[in-house]
Order: sequence, then structure tokens, then C-alpha cells
Amino acid sequence: MNKKFIVSLKKGNEAAFKEAYLKYYDKLINIAKRFNFTVLTPQDFVQETFLRLYNKRELLNEDVLFDKQLFTICKNIIINHVNRENKIIQLDPLQLEVEQEDTDTGIFEERQEKLQIFINQLPEQQQKIFTLHKLENLSYKEIAAITDLSEKTIANHIYLASKFIRKKVENH
Repeated sequence: MNKKFIVSLKKGNEAAFKEAYLKYYDKLINIAKRFNFTVLTPQDFVQETFLRLYNKRELLNEDVLFDKQLFTICKNIIINHVNRENKIIQLDPLQLEVEQEDTDTGIFEERQEKLQIFINQLPEQQQKIFTLHKLENLSYKEIAAITDLSEKTIANHIYLASKFIRKKVENH
């Protein structure tokens, strides 16, 4: 796919976009399958790749091979997601495990109280989902069944709650 094709994409040509989709969909799926995700599927990443391609098509570089640009978009989306998942995992189980120096019951109880205060500051839905996952050790699937929300929504609530609590912990 050459410069003319990229120019056509940049102008919003639907036929060019469809051609790119048909030509690269399976290749991108194969790239995404190399990673192990807890909630999202390879198809989710490929869909996000094509959405981003379309929404940011004017940023395409005519002097760089199209497939290289498309694969870079996909790779960046995956890396961002993996980094976000890793931040959630690092917080799990919300550092409730006490370090050696914190074996003093008073310090532990004080930290638990602060943690509970931070959890109580979350919006009601996030609070419920966060508690079910982090404190009651329920899986995304189990929480989704209880709340009638999708696993993606559960993951998003946990991410946002973890981010909020992490900031609160860092500030105290």
C-alpha cells in the first residue's frame, strides 16, 4: 500500500479504509493473540486499532509504510492496556499484606482504617465492585454475574478505583 493509498485514507475514503480492514484484520488478530489478556479479546484490540486509525487518519505519514504505521498503532494500544493491567495487579491485593516492620497491630489497624476511608470515598458502584474483587477475591466474571455489568465495565471500575486509592495512599 503506497502513498496514494495513504493519501486516500487521510481524505476519509471509505473504500480505502475497507481495503485496509480486509487486508490487515487477520494479521492484527494474530499479533494480538500473542498476548494474554484477562478481560479484552484480540478482536477488541483490533477494533480499537481501526477506530484509532480512522479517527487519527490525518496523522498518517505518507513516507512511512502503511502496515508499519498500522502495526505500531495496534502495538501501542496493547502496550497501554498491558501497562494498565500491570498497575492493577501491582495494587492487588491492595498492599494489605503487612511488611515486616509494620507488624505492630496498631499501625496495621490504622492503615486498614485509612484504606476503608479511601474506599468509602469511591462512588457507590466502584466501591461495591472494588470490595468484591479486592477484598472478597471475586473474579471479574463473578462480579459481572452479580452486578449485570460486562467484564470490561468491571475492569474499568476496578482500574479507576485502584487509581484513586493509589493516589490517596501516596498522599498520606
